[in-house]
Amino acid sequence: MSSLNNLLIPAVLFFALGVIARIIKSDLRFPPDLAKVLSIYLLMAIGLHGGYELSKADLATAVNAIMWALILGFSLPILGYFSLVVTRKVSPMDAAAISAHYGSVSAGTFLTAIAFLDSSRIEYESYPLIMLAVMESPAIIVGLLLAAMARKKIYAQSNGAASMYDKDDSSESGFGHLLREAFTNGSVVVLIGSMVIGAISQPSGIEKLKPFIDEIFMGVLCLFLFEMGMEAARRIKEFKKVGMVLALFGMVMPLVGGTIGALVGYNILGFSVGGATLVAVLGASASYIAVPPAMRLAVPEANPSFYLTLSLGITFPFNVLIGIPLYYWFASYLAGV
Repeated sequence: MSSLNNLLIPAVLFFALGVIARIIKSDLRFPPDLAKVLSIYLLMAIGLHGGYELSKADLATAVNAIMWALILGFSLPILGYFSLVVTRKVSPMDAAAISAHYGSVSAGTFLTAIAFLDSSRIEYESYPLIMLAVMESPAIIVGLLLAAMARKKIYAQSNGAASMYDKDDSSESGFGHLLREAFTNGSVVVLIGSMVIGAISQPSGIEKLKPFIDEIFMGVLCLFLFEMGMEAARRIKEFKKVGMVLALFGMVMPLVGGTIGALVGYNILGFSVGGATLVAVLGASASYIAVPPAMRLAVPEANPSFYLTLSLGITFPFNVLIGIPLYYWFASYLAGV
């Protein structure tokens, strides 16, 4: 019953309300630019909060955890992308947007895991909290790179210039251009820039921003997911075409990421069972806060019903109901407990 209660939070319910509003053909509509404004706010608030957490950490001790957070954040989306592309059921643009969600993290799932450990009186290290903040950006960057490469290839093929594209790809206009495009993308600039501001600002200044960062955050998130629920429902017919493949991906990918995370947490970082469980959750969770607005802004060709239904409708409840206890069991197995 407690696992079910974890799903009954306003943000998830507003997403469901958006879906219902669209299904019943309500005349409710959001102003065109409001979704973009909400996206920018969410990215800014997440960045400020993550930067502030980094400023309080002992970076000398945390550098190894940060390094592995970056490795996980960059590698998991690539693994997810090629796993999806090889099925030939989704387009490269959709695969790029989906995979970015599975390299990033879900704060809701992470907090649920902490509640699980606390209720069982299991101790854990604080460094996974730093990893949580660090893992937001790499997956977005990888997703944007993958989408940019797919977009360029599609454009070249549509103009009958595939061979020309292959030649240019090795030049400065190839990977270097895509990398600059990813790092200068508005979503990444807002997120990374806000993290830097949060890290270097005086604590008193951040304290004054608490109402902006914390108190209205969930309300704005509810508005954003409400709009995304309507957008997802509008394109839900497209999800049905590849539903079984994506549903399977939404359960298998967390198990793969969770296994890798537990191995990194216990065998490489040397964390306790509780700490390794949290790293496993970071590897297993799919973002439904930071990445959706980034993909909505930067990869409009991708279908929101794919990545939102996967992250919120499949992976989130799977992790809450089944995944977290399973990751704890695996971490205990590694520890021989």
